[in-house]
Amino acid sequence: QVQLVESGGGLVQAGGSLRLSCAASRSIYNNPMGWYRQAPGKERDWVARISSGGNTYYADSVKGRFTISRDSVKNTLYLQMNSLKPEDTAMYYCWRGGSQNYWGQGTQVTVSS
Repeated sequence: QVQLVESGGGLVQAGGSLRLSCAASRSIYNNPMGWYRQAPGKERDWVARISSGGNTYYADSVKGRFTISRDSVKNTLYLQMNSLKPEDTAMYYCWRGGSQNYWGQGTQVTVSS
């Protein structure tokens, strides 16, 4: 079993920045990990992913503004979010893939206009 705990969400004005963290109870080095988000009344969408080899991928809506990274020593995944827009408002979830999928409980990001 793997526990994922997100933090770093909050309320920010448009154009601002936030950094989300996801602390994992077990190693993240050999597993793909990523961030998803879900706005009220909408489906959960993929935002960014980092492969076990360290390659990064982004949804078109966040490319150039968000950066995913990991610290394998701390077993922590990050999402640096810059130039935030009101449409980025959502609950953000951490995901760990591999033989089984694991999800965190989510952290709320609200961007005011």
